[in-house]
Amino acid sequence: MTEREARLEAIRDEARAKGRVDAPSATVAGGPIPTAPGGYYGQPVLKAPVWTWEIPAYFAAGGAAGMAAAIAAVAELAGADRALARDARLVALAGAAVSPLLLISDLGRPSRFLNMLRVFKARSAMSVGVWTLVAFSAAALASVALSAPPEWAALSGARTAAFVMAAVLGVLLAAYTGVLLGVSAVPVWAAHARLLPIQFTASSLGAATGVLELVGHRAPALNVVGAGAAAIVLVCAVVTERDRRAVSRPLRSGRSGALVRLGDALAGPAALALRVAAAGSATARTLAAAAAIAGSVCARYGWMAAGRASAADPAAVLDEAPR
Repeated sequence: MTEREARLEAIRDEARAKGRVDAPSATVAGGPIPTAPGGYYGQPVLKAPVWTWEIPAYFAAGGAAGMAAAIAAVAELAGADRALARDARLVALAGAAVSPLLLISDLGRPSRFLNMLRVFKARSAMSVGVWTLVAFSAAALASVALSAPPEWAALSGARTAAFVMAAVLGVLLAAYTGVLLGVSAVPVWAAHARLLPIQFTASSLGAATGVLELVGHRAPALNVVGAGAAAIVLVCAVVTERDRRAVSRPLRSGRSGALVRLGDALAGPAALALRVAAAGSATARTLAAAAAIAGSVCARYGWMAAGRASAADPAAVLDEAPR
């Protein structure tokens, strides 16, 4: 043992004697991590996410807005009810307007949001997400402006391009929030990096469908779309529930587990069952729409709470550490 190693071991022994470390450590990439609760020498192994309540609200609003733009584009290009396409574009624009405000509120100052636009970093999920949000907001505004009367024939190509661009960027906006969580160092998020984009996109589609139904649209196709979204959320919920790893413990227990399970139940099986019954009941369809929206919001707050709990759990870090 070298002199430096001897000094380090002496420091560890002193810390154990003082009660700051009360169990042996496990060696993973980056150094030893104690297996006992409390983290490294009494400090958490990872820094918990510092995002405030505005971020999950932004995830929910931005996701619903993005999928509403996709619904608008499909309805417009398929020649469906024009009122449905118009209202879907307005929902997308409303979400595009609210999302930056929520993000700026979390950042604290508008200048911080503008600083994120100074450079585009393709390898940064946050940078890609902010640029996607800005581009989507512009496309959503253009799609509404170009579809307003008078609808000149000369602008038909520009209108179609705006609809398609808003739809593509909207789907990316709905999915990227799941990608953003998955690429982080937070164990429970990283462990579900492949699942989160799928689940967030599906629940956003269900929420967008629900908003359109609550404002009065009852097209049968909307109910089919909502049922499909609920089925995907249900499958994702089953996968999550069957995951018994230590890293997934915050998804099954505590406040975070209650929120995740409630969100999954509302947006998945509850919404699906109500939509199956909705063929003969307007009340069931309204309840399905409300369940999809509430489930989408609850799930995002639940995953955020799960991230905080996971960052403070050394067992979760060890479960995800490279071996």
